[in-house]
Amino acid sequence: MSPETLLLVFLAFGLGGVLKGATGAGAPFLAVPIMSILVDVPFAVAVFLLPNLASNGWQVFRYRRDFPGRGFALSFALAAMAGAGFGTVMLARLDSAILTKTLAIVVLGYVFFRLRNPRWHLAQATARKIVIPIGALGGIFQGAVGLSAPISVSFMNAVGFDRRQFIAVMSLYFLAMAVVQLPTQLALGILTPERVLYGLIAILPLVLGMPIGDLLGRRISRQAFDRVIMAILVLLAVRLLF
Repeated sequence: MSPETLLLVFLAFGLGGVLKGATGAGAPFLAVPIMSILVDVPFAVAVFLLPNLASNGWQVFRYRRDFPGRGFALSFALAAMAGAGFGTVMLARLDSAILTKTLAIVVLGYVFFRLRNPRWHLAQATARKIVIPIGALGGIFQGAVGLSAPISVSFMNAVGFDRRQFIAVMSLYFLAMAVVQLPTQLALGILTPERVLYGLIAILPLVLGMPIGDLLGRRISRQAFDRVIMAILVLLAVRLLF
């Protein structure tokens, strides 16, 4: 990896850390698509794994008193673990170009849904009925292309939890998938020693960005962050497609 590419990747992790600290789900939005553009999808998914474990483990601990209902959060996380294992197998067997196009289409679909349904909310009773299939589907995409947010975040936004509850549930969700991805990627040869090294180094900019995001998240409206995320996602998805 060239110095210019390395700098861009670390910048993406730093900005991703800001979004992660603010919303609980920002880091993959930037880091994974940018690494996919600069290198490829398997590299992006593997390098992001260790920073994903570190950042979400910390947020699960920090927001441990904010879970809206442990049954809901655990169901969501356990379903994600099952999906992530299946998705990681897909990552090892599918062509990188197919995964890249899939990532772009999923991101654009997520943006379209958010723009068309900015105020739509899901009833709590309905959310509890579909939490397992939604969690599993998000886990499949996390394992295969490193980005479950188009499914998991849109679902959680629709449920309408407050910021701290949202961060608690999403952090447990992402942590659960990373726990499954780690041994699976090692067994399939996706997580190589070189990628482990990059992942360990990438923890630093991600962790440094999170306190900044946490501070901003308590002072700037969620709507403002959503608009920034939507704009970035559209630009990255178009770049992935073309």
